[in-house]
Amino acid sequence: MDRVRARLKIYGRVQGVGFRWSMQREAKKLGLSGWVRNLPDGTVEAVIEGDEERVEALIGWAHQGPRLAMVKKVEVKWEEPKGEKGFRVTH
Repeated sequence: MDRVRARLKIYGRVQGVGFRWSMQREAKKLGLSGWVRNLPDGTVEAVIEGDEERVEALIGWAHQGPRLAMVKKVEVKWEEPKGEKGFRVTH
């Protein structure tokens, strides 16, 4: 299993709807590492590391997000893994 790293920028109504906490819960279910945070421009940024299939699954989840979110676009950039441990919500 190859470890991969993806950086996501998520656009739409994604702040104030529990997006970060829901993503953290999904990432932990999938056994992924990384972090998620709100950005000043109203988007959410996340870094996800783990098995490629599981990272792809979380990217798929990010296109919908939690129930109250309205995701308009998800940008994905692939990076070299850096050995993230755990999955945290940052500020």
